[in-house]
Amino acid sequence: MGKMKQTTKKTLTLKTLTKGNVWEMQENDIFRMWEAAERDVELKENLPHYRSIIQTAFDFEPITVDKPEVIKKYEARGYQVGQMKLSDGDKAKWAIKKKAILRITDLTHDNIHHISAIKLIEVLDRNFGCGWESLPQNVKDIIESGFEVSTTTLPADRLKKKGGLYDKMVKDGYEVLEIPQGTWIEAIFVKQKPKVEQPQLKPEIQEKHTHTNFDDEDSDEDLPEIDDRYDEDEDDDDEFDEDKLTEESYRTTFETNPEDLDLESADVSDDEDY
Repeated sequence: MGKMKQTTKKTLTLKTLTKGNVWEMQENDIFRMWEAAERDVELKENLPHYRSIIQTAFDFEPITVDKPEVIKKYEARGYQVGQMKLSDGDKAKWAIKKKAILRITDLTHDNIHHISAIKLIEVLDRNFGCGWESLPQNVKDIIESGFEVSTTTLPADRLKKKGGLYDKMVKDGYEVLEIPQGTWIEAIFVKQKPKVEQPQLKPEIQEKHTHTNFDDEDSDEDLPEIDDRYDEDEDDDDEFDEDKLTEESYRTTFETNPEDLDLESADVSDDEDY
């Protein structure tokens, strides 16, 4: 029998912790790493820096009343309680809880790479109602930094036609969120992009990058002028006419062969609800 390959997950420490990979940690990991740091002279000097990283993904609350009934209340709220030395004083009890990602406003460039496509669909489903284009541009940028995203809008009875776009995207590993729009449905397909490891900077280097200053007086020198005027001769009469909407005129952000969709021409009545 051949030898089975063993895969080991690299253990994170405070020295390798970043605002991105801290989202991979759990509460007990934080207590473990902090306890090890208390015995390391080099780490002790940078504890405020490491705490600021941890607080991007975890909530900290001091236990001011150390009684069993108080601790039970924290634990009922999802906190884990343990002892930590966050300053030069003695150890104190702290309650720590990982921040939940429930709304689109909880998504950041740091945590977007550490959630699954299914989790993203849940977050979008909890906040949606008007479709992908209703999202703020900054939220779309965050999502697209970690996921491949495609959308299409089709009549409800044709969306999941065998061999069509929906069928192909699901087979390709995409998760789908369906948003009803009258008798049509907008389908949003998401698939996680491969993770790319970023080099870890030492705390002093990170501090230097964070506080880099630029001379405001020279910042605009030698920059080319940008003419942001539009062409006044452009035809402004191409307005959207809902009466002309047919199955051939729906929008999709995923390029595909029209033959794959096999749509038949269909008329949509004037009172169609989109």
